[in-house]
Amino acid sequence: MIIDSHAHILPPALPQPTAGADPDTWPCIGSAEADGSRLLTAGALRYTARDVFFSAERRIEEMEKLGIDAEVLSPMPPLLNYTIPAKASRDIHRAVNEFLASLVSLAPARFHGLGAVPLQDPDLAANELAELKELGLRGVEIGTNIAGASLGDARFHGFYAEAERLGLALYVHALSPALGDRLPASATGTYGFNTESSLAAASLVSTGTAEKFPDLRIGFSHGAGGFPLMLPRARFFWGGTWNEEPPVREDRAALSPLDLARRFFYDALVFDARALRYLIDLFGPQQIMLGSDFPAMDRETPADRTLRTLGLTAEDHEAVTWASCHRFLGLAPQPGPGSPQRAR
Repeated sequence: MIIDSHAHILPPALPQPTAGADPDTWPCIGSAEADGSRLLTAGALRYTARDVFFSAERRIEEMEKLGIDAEVLSPMPPLLNYTIPAKASRDIHRAVNEFLASLVSLAPARFHGLGAVPLQDPDLAANELAELKELGLRGVEIGTNIAGASLGDARFHGFYAEAERLGLALYVHALSPALGDRLPASATGTYGFNTESSLAAASLVSTGTAEKFPDLRIGFSHGAGGFPLMLPRARFFWGGTWNEEPPVREDRAALSPLDLARRFFYDALVFDARALRYLIDLFGPQQIMLGSDFPAMDRETPADRTLRTLGLTAEDHEAVTWASCHRFLGLAPQPGPGSPQRAR
């Protein structure tokens, strides 16, 4: 079985701007062309979305072409938009969540949903979680920063505690890189987004947030950027030794940064077999999930093509293609030996 843990949706429409909201930053979706595609506008963003972004029938057609058994659907990141007033953002996110739930209900064996909440107001966001779970969604997609605030900031602890209590997963996606003039705008989608992911994961580890919420399931898109390569250095300063040798520092914390990072899940969208091998070696296959960023990006053909080159055991291959994702979502493992058969 193959589950794509990183697949995005856009609803065919969104609520109109509320009174007092800045129409220039409000995400809007309207008709784009005669072929049924839609145009997402949000600030300077102009993105044309073909029908596979919002049509369950078209998504399943595309899944069938490459043997994808299920997708974990999450909002296109511009829909998170933590810069608008929180209650207005809640209205947008509720519309997105209801659309996601409608897709899941049409094909519950093929779709799992991760919704959105207005994290610019952590208490309001926490209050939305129970309703989101009631809709049948498995968790929440969140940005790597919340209008510039670090994910490790204590203001979000109440939100994390509620997500942990409800058993909802958090999927962290790169959002709004804040790198000033250190990179050209053309580099935002490569170096900028990966830097954002690195900082988000590092903030959760270095602030003690990951340790405070041991049962909170947190996943990162694109392998958390450069974060995995930072961890050997972080562990050295924790324990004073190389290669995970027994630590010599007596003043160290009980858990190393690497121990904490191994609680996270990471999608395998790192574009190179060597990078994917490093992720699997560092974290274990049980923490790595297949992901594609579809339909914003095209999938590999077949979807596990690079993974197949690594020579993994059947058990480890299945961990990456579906079992890790099931654990991330809080789903029970499929029964029986070998690859589970596709549910119809």
